[in-house]
Amino acid sequence: MQEPTSELSGRKAAILRALVKHYIRTGEPVGSEMLAQASGLHVSSATIRTELAALEELGYLTQPHTSAGRAPTDRAYRFFVDTLSGRTRMRETERRAVVAFFDEALSDVDEILRGTTHLLSRLTRYASLALAPRAHDSPIVRCELIGLGSATLLLVVFETGQVEKRMVELPDGLAAEDLDQLSRLAMELTRGKTLAESKRAIEERLRQTPDEVLGRVGDALGLIEESGTAEHVVLGGVANIAAEEAFHRRESLQQVYEALERESAILGMLREAAVLEPLSVTIGRENTLPEMWEASVIAAPFGGTGASGTIGVVGPTRMDYAAAISAVRVVAERLSAAVEALRG
Repeated sequence: MQEPTSELSGRKAAILRALVKHYIRTGEPVGSEMLAQASGLHVSSATIRTELAALEELGYLTQPHTSAGRAPTDRAYRFFVDTLSGRTRMRETERRAVVAFFDEALSDVDEILRGTTHLLSRLTRYASLALAPRAHDSPIVRCELIGLGSATLLLVVFETGQVEKRMVELPDGLAAEDLDQLSRLAMELTRGKTLAESKRAIEERLRQTPDEVLGRVGDALGLIEESGTAEHVVLGGVANIAAEEAFHRRESLQQVYEALERESAILGMLREAAVLEPLSVTIGRENTLPEMWEASVIAAPFGGTGASGTIGVVGPTRMDYAAAISAVRVVAERLSAAVEALRG
């Protein structure tokens, strides 16, 4: 996190942090009397009123009504997030929920992501979203043929941790040792290559040594390549934001819903977050989508360099940043470890 903005004295910074924390908790504009008790600075409410006026002048606060207290602006939330100290520890019940989820035997990235978005939405009570790594652009780490009685299964595992399965029609009576040899050849020709590179390697091999059975493996890889190169967003707990009273206007809530439904827009937002290490917090009008100007997005990449996806949460600007950042960070770290384990 960054150091406090240079234009703020230690006292102004402390008052601003106390005000933001109180506002996040209550949603009510904060007055000088309350801050005189809560800030721990042991200064008079008159002094605090002077500092609040200065903070409003600097763009950190707004006064919703003439006689009311102050509320933080996006700039105040940014200051608050950038000056959070250290890593906030998750509550023990939440930590156990994360451990229990990732201790389950999950077989592929898509299955893990669906469960992870629901886990993250339960932990934070915000909407959660995830963008899977692009499997078809990543190297293959396993490619093998598995005999299943009268049928044969082609199993392909990508460096992203994603798994693809296709049934391959092979000649009747193919001996087990021949199937093992074909499986070893498929692994040799595909390991470390993308689907497109693997197809070219098999085609080159077939030009040198025609083989109908290997050709069927190449056809199956082609079907996998054609089946789904499009990225998609996985959403969880979207209903949480409907119950979230921290959105001041129903129109704001409706706009966030509409933005989440526009998958192409959310894809762009998550791709940007995927390149940031180790975590990004986008607040209010920092969002590129106008519909999200009263929302904040906390997102973190997972899966490692070159095969990264993104996991995160969406909530109001008046979100519990410390708790949400902790949850996203811990879940992203565990998700990375789960994806690594799938790579074998």
